[in-house]
Amino acid sequence: MSGHVTSLPSTPWTYQVNPDNALPEHPRPQLTRPRWRTLNGLWDYVGRDAEGTVRRGERILVPYAPESRLSGIGRRDEAMWYRRTVDVPADWRDGRVLLHFGAVDQIATVWVNHQRLARHEGGYTAFSVDITDVLRPDADQEILVRADDEGNRGTFPVGKQANQPGGILYTGCSGIWQTVWLEAVPTVHVTDLDLAVDLRGADVTVHVAGLGHDTDARVDVSVTAGGEQVAATRGRAGTPLRVEVPEPRPWSPDDPHLYDLAVRVLDPDGAVLDEVASYVALRTVGLRADGDGPPRILLNDRPVFLNAPLDQGYWPDGGYTAPTDEALRYDLERTKALGFNSVRKHVKVEPLRWYHWADRLGLLVWQDMPSLPVVLDNPPGPQPAPVATARRRFEAELRDMLHQLRNVPSLALWVVFNEGWGEYDTARITAEVKAADPSRLVVAASGVNCCHSHPDTGAGDVYDDHTYVGPGQPEVTGGRAVVDGEFGGVGLVVEGHVWPGEPMAYEMAADRDRLTARYVELSEELETLARAGLSGAVYTQLTDVENEVNGLLTYDRRVTKVAVVEVAERNRAVTAAGSPE
Repeated sequence: MSGHVTSLPSTPWTYQVNPDNALPEHPRPQLTRPRWRTLNGLWDYVGRDAEGTVRRGERILVPYAPESRLSGIGRRDEAMWYRRTVDVPADWRDGRVLLHFGAVDQIATVWVNHQRLARHEGGYTAFSVDITDVLRPDADQEILVRADDEGNRGTFPVGKQANQPGGILYTGCSGIWQTVWLEAVPTVHVTDLDLAVDLRGADVTVHVAGLGHDTDARVDVSVTAGGEQVAATRGRAGTPLRVEVPEPRPWSPDDPHLYDLAVRVLDPDGAVLDEVASYVALRTVGLRADGDGPPRILLNDRPVFLNAPLDQGYWPDGGYTAPTDEALRYDLERTKALGFNSVRKHVKVEPLRWYHWADRLGLLVWQDMPSLPVVLDNPPGPQPAPVATARRRFEAELRDMLHQLRNVPSLALWVVFNEGWGEYDTARITAEVKAADPSRLVVAASGVNCCHSHPDTGAGDVYDDHTYVGPGQPEVTGGRAVVDGEFGGVGLVVEGHVWPGEPMAYEMAADRDRLTARYVELSEELETLARAGLSGAVYTQLTDVENEVNGLLTYDRRVTKVAVVEVAERNRAVTAAGSPE
């Protein structure tokens, strides 16, 4: 067991990871029931690497990928078999039993009690398996998962994962890397909620499974604040039910107010068939013309400057997976403490709890779609589109991501492509994203100025410029808001807190004082741009990542490399300058 007690010492969170406490929190905060059980912990493990070598008889700590230190494996495999047994309580047998996976990279095949039940493609989105009909009546249940992952030599979105990490590409993540859990649900049960919000209330659509053709079930929706009901409605499943909130309190980074939501499914006699808990926030995102300049981004009908760090979501001990929920929250708390009001989640989809903390802490989210594999030293000139299989998989996973995150209140911007990586059919795909979610803004191509092989198509709501060290001065708009989607990248090496290998950054500072001074200088330039009509900016980056040392925090999160008060004051000044009333 000692090999699995491996989180870094002296971290800002309170406990070290072990097989009994691996991410025990409910993984789906916007749809909860009381009868559930985490399956995180030790699983039997067999791995086969790219050369065909098979290693048997190991145990892995789920949900940490085998490349990570926390997993207890510490290597990359391309075919992975996970096995464990689990007892299903007798009082769970009165309905359906669901097996949930937060994310498995890249292809997952699931057997329960030797029966193949599911195959899922895509490493960033959740899926569920109904295992009720194969449960044994008098013995433990056996779960077997095979994961296949070719990394960035395959045809799936991978973001910055690389089989051969280096530069701005990092160690890959294979297999199970988010929580695995069981849930007991009634035969008639809520499967999903659609929340369409505005500044007065919400249209709530409740999707229910298990209803017969002649079943007349009703749905009750109750909205509460501080334990007191403020609004309620009743209607049929599958149809939008309007909930008007009296004296509504809009959500914003300055006041991230959330309303609790309770949804019940009732039979014709009024008996409760199912009940779930969720939450909702009232807010709108849009654009407004601003005189002769580019349009301004609006939050709740008021201009807002989206001031963010780049957040890549990597950890030295967990890889793609934060060691603890407290650690996941910590990064967002530090983002707030540094005076930012938003965060760009860079070519990665996080567990739902990350978005839950962004909702609760008050940070607007720029959400990237993970990129297809890319060769960064390609020669200049037009690049061919990805192969047909890669295009199909990219668009399927993009649709799944849009659906999975559609109810997240903090999410304000979708980013489809980054710097031309795997880019193709930009205008068409951007239009499809906007049609799927007209309630948010869409960046078609972040850093379009960096990519000569994919010129600006004019698509989307936002023109996005990347300039290192910057900040850039983008002028092309085409009726779009303008943002500085990446700038900065000033590095500082903190001895004793660096990844093995040669440190890299776009510019190096000699010490903490000089790094803080450079941040102030760049921020003063950014403030001038914000006053002139820039609607947002993303500083690279929140934390160091492997050999990149351009973070405001070290990779292990033990050292904040800048003076927090000075940086926070500058960030708030920039936000105020770009948020005119």
